[in-house]
Amino acid sequence: MSKNKRMDILEAALELFAERGYDGTTVPTIADQAQVGAGTIYRYFANKEVLVNSLFQECIQQLTNTLMTNVPPAAAPIRERFKHIFFRISEYAGAHGQALTFIASHSDAPFLNESSREMFEQFLDLIRGVIDEGKEQGMICPLPSNALIAMVYGAMVQLFNMMKTGALEETPGLLAQIEECCWNAIRVH
Repeated sequence: MSKNKRMDILEAALELFAERGYDGTTVPTIADQAQVGAGTIYRYFANKEVLVNSLFQECIQQLTNTLMTNVPPAAAPIRERFKHIFFRISEYAGAHGQALTFIASHSDAPFLNESSREMFEQFLDLIRGVIDEGKEQGMICPLPSNALIAMVYGAMVQLFNMMKTGALEETPGLLAQIEECCWNAIRVH
């Protein structure tokens, strides 16, 4: 156990929420996993809902920060900007696989507060901006942006989960081919 009990609690909660979901995870289970007393959790978080929202916001902020690293300029071709999004999410999945699973499985949960929902929408807006610009340029299919995001982001999450479990072997070549397929799924043919 580290000297930072709050981080121990968040790490334990992440593992449990990613594996069991919100309803399948209890505060005592989180306490056991974090090797702290249940009362310690309540020193940092008023209840399980506050804990899950704190964790969700931290994970979304990490994902957004990863996506914003070395962003191509706005004048860069849409194809390059799409590739950036794919490989940055891939990078995040490699470093924080449970966090990506947690975000994906809890992003529309009723217990998320307004701040959590806003942060998730801001993350999606980064993807939506590239998709909308690509539609304006006639490069991306003129379907609703949310449908296109679901096709790409949803597929990416599932593929990264398969890599995490060993059902797919992650290689640079496979990632390049998957990125190309994701692009082909939304581009105008």
